Amino acid sequence: MDQETQQYYDAYFSLFITDGWKQLVQDFGNNALQINSIEATKDADDMFFRKGQLNVLAHLINMETIVTTNYEEASKPPEEDD
Repeated sequence: MDQETQQYYDAYFSLFITDGWKQLVQDFGNNALQINSIEATKDADDMFFRKGQLNVLAHLINMETIVTTNYEEASKPPEEDD
């Protein structure tokens, strides 16, 4: 892994250990519960809008796992052909 890529991942890992990140992810989770309410959905357009919001929130909530998985894959030595 080159130095620039390592710095990219290090910046994320530094972010993920902060209290602010943990609080933000918790807030996103709480917001997702509110947005996921069928009772509050007005019509089909609103439902699709909420679906988009939930998609974005899910990506942000899972960002740490996504980055960690990508880092682990990028850190693996290349497989050699026999």
